[in-house]
Amino acid sequence: MAQVSVDGLDLEYETRGPETGQPLVLVGGLGTQLISWPDSLVDGLVDRGFRVIMFDNRDAGLSTAFDSAGPADLKAAFAAARAKQKVAAPYTLEDMADDVARLLDGLGIPAAHIVGSSNGGAIAQLVAIRHPERVLSLVSIMATSGRRGLPRPSEAAGAWLGKQRKPELTREEFMDEAVETARTIGSPGFPRDEAAIRDKAGRLYDRSYRPLGHGRHLLASIASGDGRVEHLSSIGAPTLVVHGADDPLVPVGCGEDVANTVRDARMLVIPGMGHDYPEPAVPEIVDAIADNAARAGRA
Repeated sequence: MAQVSVDGLDLEYETRGPETGQPLVLVGGLGTQLISWPDSLVDGLVDRGFRVIMFDNRDAGLSTAFDSAGPADLKAAFAAARAKQKVAAPYTLEDMADDVARLLDGLGIPAAHIVGSSNGGAIAQLVAIRHPERVLSLVSIMATSGRRGLPRPSEAAGAWLGKQRKPELTREEFMDEAVETARTIGSPGFPRDEAAIRDKAGRLYDRSYRPLGHGRHLLASIASGDGRVEHLSSIGAPTLVVHGADDPLVPVGCGEDVANTVRDARMLVIPGMGHDYPEPAVPEIVDAIADNAARAGRA
């Protein structure tokens, strides 16, 4: 583990794979930590020769926290967004996209393949919009374009998204909550290893339990709104959209809108996949990411 310090921010990161490999940055979603990524996905990309760079977004894991901002008032933020009013937030998705460029600066990397998951997919889209010279290829996984009027989460998934995370959970309660999350937004078409889910949750809790950052990440997304939609067609990097056909949190229509808006984008829809990474689907996802990166080489 190591840190890059740029513009007053400390970004915790880890690299795997050969130093001479093509750099590939994984951008995580709401409140996730760099160890949240499935080892099978990371190892698969390393086996393809990539130098994989994982990092904690600001306000998550071991990167700079924004606790002085206090807990996010999500109810008020959603109400303001529905009324098309400005949403106050300590930072936006645009700021988080700039963090990816800061990370590359700190590592001395001119450009990289950018792979984002969920809210990290939205951040990855913004990296390609705001810093096109830094993006060799783009992969947006289980993410929306942010366009108004797209399919909404299921009732259970929507309730999970807007729920305030409790700062006083015990380790055991956190593991229980992780299992419940998997049941709510996970993949209905694949077997669920609840013991593995509990084990990963325990390691996340031990490393850094900062639930209020989850809410501020969501607040950043609400504050950014649909501002990136009009710029998606400007993305020139080879783009792949990966989505689960049965995602209850970000329905597949949201991913289809990304693929239909970014020119020459390709899309991989995985039947039975929800808003997680079912192990049997990981090899297909790795292959698709590598094939998309190869498009950049041919270009």
